[in-house]
Amino acid sequence: MNTMPGAVQRFIGELEATGLRGTDIANITSVSKATVSRWRNGSAKPQPNNERLIADLHYIVQRLQDYYNPDEVRSWLYARHPQLDGERAIDLIHGGETVEILRVLDRLDSDVYL
Repeated sequence: MNTMPGAVQRFIGELEATGLRGTDIANITSVSKATVSRWRNGSAKPQPNNERLIADLHYIVQRLQDYYNPDEVRSWLYARHPQLDGERAIDLIHGGETVEILRVLDRLDSDVYL
């Protein structure tokens, strides 16, 4: 039996370590908190679309950690942003629309936004 955690398990653990909650992951993937718990412990595997959403969220959170502490990362994800035309990053990720978020992060990397 393989005891190494899979990517989804690792991503969920790392997301929770950065201040996100199982409820946040459940909301973004439109599943129950219990389903996220099963993904976390490896007893279930997400559908490919949800796996992609988790991977996108993980990537974005990793990039945000260069600028913000865990509480600020969570707030950034849930806040409305002028750079995102008043949208919330978490809603864009849920809708599979991460391109604009990545553009904002690229501008952060270029010190265009503080």
